[in-house]
Amino acid sequence: MSQPPTEPHKRLEHSLAEDAMAFLLGTMMCALGVHLLTHLGLVTGQTAGLAVLLSYVTGWSFGAVFFVVNLPFYVLGWLRMGPRFTIKSFIAVAMVSAFAELLPPLFVIERLDPALGAALAGAVIGLGLIVIFRHGASLGGIGVLALYLQDRIGFQAGWTQLLFDGALFAAAFLVLDPVLVAWSLAGAVVVNLIIAVNHRKDRYIGR
Repeated sequence: MSQPPTEPHKRLEHSLAEDAMAFLLGTMMCALGVHLLTHLGLVTGQTAGLAVLLSYVTGWSFGAVFFVVNLPFYVLGWLRMGPRFTIKSFIAVAMVSAFAELLPPLFVIERLDPALGAALAGAVIGLGLIVIFRHGASLGGIGVLALYLQDRIGFQAGWTQLLFDGALFAAAFLVLDPVLVAWSLAGAVVVNLIIAVNHRKDRYIGR
């Protein structure tokens, strides 16, 4: 096993221009992943997955649903992570919502295999999230809720996220083709693997 660095990295603040470029890249990648998922009728985990599933059930656009379902979590974000994180996250969610609305007429997909689509969507969403995380923001209200519950009642954040995703995919089985849900699970695994490998304090994150 590789050993952590002997000297911790110093965390330097990003400039406004660096944040702007990162937000453009990260949110566009996440919106592209969602475009691939919704083209195939797939879902993903966390708040984005909830928004995708609700968009299928209600017929409303993903962008609008995603923006709205995240609104209650900003209060928790402000309390748990502070105003800077919350404002950045609000901007990132708004950008993903906007790009998700703009992409379908600009990027028309004629044919995409579900297995490949799930893997590609998971990859671009995972990479987009890494970019957003590195610039002090997030896209998922469930992650903030998980951290808040961990602070208040001691319930592990990982269990909260796991329980939410379990309930989300169970609901997906009720309204979607089970084969598509299975491919969705594979795509969600890709997302989490990318984050697990690349978003680690002992390797990449300044302390």
